Amino acid sequence: MKRFRISFILMTAILLILLSACSNVKKSGDKLNDFTFTDQDNKKFGLKDLKGSVWVADFMFTSCATVCPQLTKNMSDLQKEIKDKGYDDVKFVSFSVDPEIDTPQAMKDYAAKFNADFSTWHLLTGYSQEDIESFAKDNFQALVKKPDNDTQVIHDTKFFLMNKDGELVKDYSTQDGFPLSEIVKDVKALR
Repeated sequence: MKRFRISFILMTAILLILLSACSNVKKSGDKLNDFTFTDQDNKKFGLKDLKGSVWVADFMFTSCATVCPQLTKNMSDLQKEIKDKGYDDVKFVSFSVDPEIDTPQAMKDYAAKFNADFSTWHLLTGYSQEDIESFAKDNFQALVKKPDNDTQVIHDTKFFLMNKDGELVKDYSTQDGFPLSEIVKDVKALR
């Protein structure tokens, strides 16, 4: 157990260093590559389904022993706040970084524990580990890496704001807390 903790702490430190070096590499107006994955209802869902909507994305996985429960709670809180403001056209997307474990049903069961409203929140899986690692890097400049012989995936903990054209507008660090009001303000400005 001690060896696992040391290994986990070392991986987390490396991740933080790498993430700080990649902060805000993408610029406003950078478009995402087209994608179609599988959502929590086992339906195809992709960039074309988000066209015309402002949306917020993050990366997570259901067997995460550290940050993902908090990230998922943050996304749930954001979804509730956006809904309370009456912004019905805003979408939320969580990309699994452990697609071999995260089946559509596992994603749905996990998010349900956080009171997810699946009418606007899509939890995506249905790709290979290599695909999500490349997708995160190429589209969000986000690190995703599943170490050999470890169940815990190293991944970015930022939230990403996209405009109605599928362009990255801004990313939000969660290292010093969740910037809920800032994201809500920025979502409002894009509507």
